[in-house]
Amino acid sequence: MGRESNDPAQFLNNLFESWQDLMRQFAQMGASGTANAAPGRTAETKAGPGADFIAASRKLAELQQGYFKQMTDYMTQTFGVAASAPSEDKRFSAEAWASDPRFDVLKRTYISYSDFLKNAVETSPMDDKGKVQLRFAISQFIDAMSPTNFLATNPEALQLAQETGGQSLVEGMNLYFQDLAKGRISMSDESAFEVGRNVAATEGEVVFENDLIQLIQYTPKTAQVYERPLVMIPPCINKFYILDLQQENLFVRYAVEQGHTVFLVSWRSITPELGHLTWDDYITTGVIKALDVAREITGVKKVNTLGFCVGGTLLSSTLAVLAAKAKQKAASMTLFTTLLDFTDTGELGNLVSEESVKAREATLGRGGVLEGKELALVFSMLRSSDLIWQYVANSYLKGKSAPAFDMLYWNADSANLPGPMYCWYIRNTYLENNLKKPGKTIQCGVPVDLGKINLPAFLYASRDDHIVPWVSAYAATQLLTGDNVFALGASGHIAGVINAPAKKKRNYWIGGKLDREAAGWLETAQTIPGSWWTAWSEWLAPDAGGKVPARTPLGNEKYRPIEPALGRYVRQKA
Repeated sequence: MGRESNDPAQFLNNLFESWQDLMRQFAQMGASGTANAAPGRTAETKAGPGADFIAASRKLAELQQGYFKQMTDYMTQTFGVAASAPSEDKRFSAEAWASDPRFDVLKRTYISYSDFLKNAVETSPMDDKGKVQLRFAISQFIDAMSPTNFLATNPEALQLAQETGGQSLVEGMNLYFQDLAKGRISMSDESAFEVGRNVAATEGEVVFENDLIQLIQYTPKTAQVYERPLVMIPPCINKFYILDLQQENLFVRYAVEQGHTVFLVSWRSITPELGHLTWDDYITTGVIKALDVAREITGVKKVNTLGFCVGGTLLSSTLAVLAAKAKQKAASMTLFTTLLDFTDTGELGNLVSEESVKAREATLGRGGVLEGKELALVFSMLRSSDLIWQYVANSYLKGKSAPAFDMLYWNADSANLPGPMYCWYIRNTYLENNLKKPGKTIQCGVPVDLGKINLPAFLYASRDDHIVPWVSAYAATQLLTGDNVFALGASGHIAGVINAPAKKKRNYWIGGKLDREAAGWLETAQTIPGSWWTAWSEWLAPDAGGKVPARTPLGNEKYRPIEPALGRYVRQKA
């Protein structure tokens, strides 16, 4: 910037002048590019590879000139200007952003420049996937460069530092060094939770284990239980206790209280010696083994099954493998926020390319470990303003510890994956969408066809899910040939699923015509207030069999209890 000052006001003035110089250069470059265009060679008069680029360049020049005019107007009004209206952006909701003209102009400059960058992406001569990738990169830059993320340009942090005599900055540095030691940003007060005490505390026993899974059987809460047990397959990129959070958010306990004998898989976080495991290993050593142990302990031929997210994709693949081998071990299937058709995977899928997958296959395809924190960062970056930068501003600049939030505590407790398993998954789903194609994938030695899963299926999706778009989850109804029911809940990927009836929150849609596109289904669906858990419970009951005395003690002669739930594997940190 050419000038240095310890005075925040002078710092902001210098910053404004530098931005003004930069924007003037952009505008001059844009005007020059327009003036120097060859006469008569417009997109309308000359078609060809460069025509779209010329038109886009002119549009970009117009955007640059418009932005520069806005900047000029802002600079002439920096001091003595009336406060602007409160911003709809929650980052700038504090009064100082509107009442102090220096920060007001900074806010408006940032918002205007953000709009300029977004519009520039939309006018670029790129294909749709290229635009999505560029849009993602620009959004990361925009979120990272928000003035709320820097002490000198955050009036709330400056005011708090003054009011506390600098103590807020001291606390912020302490929080920063704590996170530096963890290697990640804290999104929740982790001291408020302890696995086995107030999360993942439902009573039960580990009744089986191998190198990949522990299988938990939960203690019954009713005198009688349904004959068929329920086997749950959670996602393997996080710990199982998303289904067993605090007392008011316990899906596991809810299922047990409805009279189901519940078994749940606890996936092991992969260590280097297990880095050779494949997708097929997760099916055979993981899902199929869990189904078999539950069948043997309860003495039934078929169990009810439930899969969540990637766990649902694994479960569906497993049941398709069993169908190909003419082995029927399930009576029903429930899928929570699960993709089987990866045609439209939203922002996450568009970040996957042939080049990136080949790079992974070269480094991890034959063995190795994909660290859980890497995947966790990718998911956080999809909503970086909410899941990264707000914690930077509140913790490091204001010295405020993150509040206690059980879902975000779980979200930070990631698990490692084996390289070969991950590479197979990412290529055959997000990159090539092979799962939906009958016979395209060979799993466990047989060609897989999801249409052969001829079971009653309850498919749940969340309307505001940014990881599994609900329209894409709905597409599974067109692949599965059994008697399907589709339910759509309010909220996002996790909060929509973990919505206990006792909370009396949100609403859901159910009962639409499944022979239509997703939008048509929604038009015909019924809206019901509260939790969809009750609808699921009513749907599952007819396939759960008759009632038998509660199964105690847990396990049997062959599968004796190994240790109390929650088991060792879930305590292992990635």
